[in-house]
Amino acid sequence: MPQDISSDSAADAKPAEIRSKPTSRAVPLLMVWLRDLVLSLGISAFIIVFLYQPVKVEGTSMMPSLQDQERIFVNKFVYRLEPIERGDIIVFRYPRDPSKSFIKRVVGLSGDRIRIDRGEVYVNGKQLVEDYVPEPYSDLRSYSEIVVPPNSYYVLGDHRSMSNDSRDFGPVDASFTYGKAVFGYWPMDKLGRLR
Repeated sequence: MPQDISSDSAADAKPAEIRSKPTSRAVPLLMVWLRDLVLSLGISAFIIVFLYQPVKVEGTSMMPSLQDQERIFVNKFVYRLEPIERGDIIVFRYPRDPSKSFIKRVVGLSGDRIRIDRGEVYVNGKQLVEDYVPEPYSDLRSYSEIVVPPNSYYVLGDHRSMSNDSRDFGPVDASFTYGKAVFGYWPMDKLGRLR
């Protein structure tokens, strides 16, 4: 015959179970949430430190390609896998004050002979086609020929008449470069890959 259980003892058992369940569920849930948060922060820090860094363009020397206050991503890892090429937009420490960063376009590589004649850039005797420099942004000054030293790059801003670049401070040593500008993300109308 089944044993009778008084309603008092059954009532005592249920509240004890109900009280312990929220506490036992909350702790693992909190631990999972904290683990996911720490993991997300760690991955974000890794990406920003070693791969992609968001930066804000300050100044007009790269117009019309890059506007003042535009936000872009700089790939800090790409040049460990491939060499810098002519036409790349690079970010580097300013040779005259390494605490500042500059962004310019590479027009000359190590060993190249660079000459500027009435605003036209010649690399190793051939005129460089620069469709990224519209006529209103060109500069008609001439500069004597220079040979880019080993492990260095000759860089120019796209807004030639408003740019402080290799015409002023000379070629940039490779050790000063730290990334390639690859993607614009703000303002939204500039969203996309940089060229």
